[in-house]
Amino acid sequence: MPTVLAIETSCDETAVAIVNNRQVYSSIVASQIAVHSQYGGVVPEVASRQHLETINEAIAQAMEQAKLNWEQIDGIAATCAPGLVGALLVGLTAAKTLAMLHNKPFLGVHHLEGHIYATYLSEPTLNPPFLSLLVSGGHTSLIYVKDCGVYETLGETRDDAAGEAFDKVARLLKLGYPGGPVIDKLAQTGDPRAFTLPEGKVSLPSGGYHRYDSSFSGLKTAVLRLVQQLEKDEEPVPVADLAASFQETVARSLTKRAIACALDYNLNTIAIGGGVAANSSLRKILQTTAAEHNLRVLFPPMKYCTDNAAMIACAASHHLALGHTSPLTLGVESRLPLSQIMKLYKNVSNS
Repeated sequence: MPTVLAIETSCDETAVAIVNNRQVYSSIVASQIAVHSQYGGVVPEVASRQHLETINEAIAQAMEQAKLNWEQIDGIAATCAPGLVGALLVGLTAAKTLAMLHNKPFLGVHHLEGHIYATYLSEPTLNPPFLSLLVSGGHTSLIYVKDCGVYETLGETRDDAAGEAFDKVARLLKLGYPGGPVIDKLAQTGDPRAFTLPEGKVSLPSGGYHRYDSSFSGLKTAVLRLVQQLEKDEEPVPVADLAASFQETVARSLTKRAIACALDYNLNTIAIGGGVAANSSLRKILQTTAAEHNLRVLFPPMKYCTDNAAMIACAASHHLALGHTSPLTLGVESRLPLSQIMKLYKNVSNS
C-alpha cells in the first residue's frame, strides 16, 4: 500500500500525518481551541491565518516524527471538502505545492470520508460493508459504507448537528467552548434522569416519523426554556443535572437511529466517527444496546475522533492504491455530498 502524507485544515486544527495503509508513521495536530474559545466559536478568518502560521512547522514535524525522506513518500493528500473555504485553501495549496515540488501524485480527500476511515486505523479487520455513524460539530449522518468512495447516506440531521447542539447548550449554561468535552465532564457528577427532555423526531409527510433522521434544535430549545423558567422562579440552575440529562438524551437518540438502521439493512457492524464519538454516554449506551442485538460497535481511539490528518491519509492511501489521483486544478468546496466523492479523482473507471 502507498505511503501518503496528508494535510487536514478544514476547520480549526492544523494537522499533518504520514500513513501507510492503516499504519500511522506520524500524526501532528495543532489545535486552535485556545484562540477561538475567547470568541465562543470558530472565526473563519482567524482559523485561516492560524493555519498559515502553523502549516510549515507541522509538515516538518510530521516528516521528522516518521523518520522518512521525500523519496519514501508515494503521494500527497489534503482535505478539499467540506469545510471553511479559506482554511481548506491553506492545506490544499500546501499539498499541491509539495506534490509539484517532489513530483508526487496529488489527492483531494473528502473530510467525511476521512472520519469513516478513522476507525480503520485501529481495526485491521474492518472492511465494507458496514454502517458509519458520523457525529461531529458540523455533521450527524448514518452512512452505508459499500466500498472505498462508494457511500449512501441513509439518515442525517435536519437542523443542528449533534456537536453543534453540545456547543450551543454549553454556551447557554455558560460553560465555554468547545461544548462537548466540558458537558461530558460535568455530566459525570449529574443525574441523567433529573430532567425529561424531548427526543427530536422528524415527521414524515405520510405520517409517523423518519427512522434514521435526527433533529436537535428542539432539544436545545427545551434546555433554554428550562433555564429561563428556573431563573424566572429564582431557583438555582442545576447545571450538572441539565448537562447529564441533555447528554443522555442525545446519546439515546443517536443510538436508537443507528441500531434501527443497522438492523434494517442487515449490517452487523457500526463504526463511529467524529468528535462526538469521544462522548462517554454515547459510547456506553450504544455499545450496551448494540450487544443486545448482536451488533459490533467500533469507536476510533480518542485521538482520531476529532479532526486529524491520519484519517485523511488512510483514505488517500486506499484511493491511491486503487489508482485514483486528483488533478492539480482541483479546488475546494464548502459543501460536497458524499455521493459525489469520486468526482475528485480524474482516473476512475465508470464501469
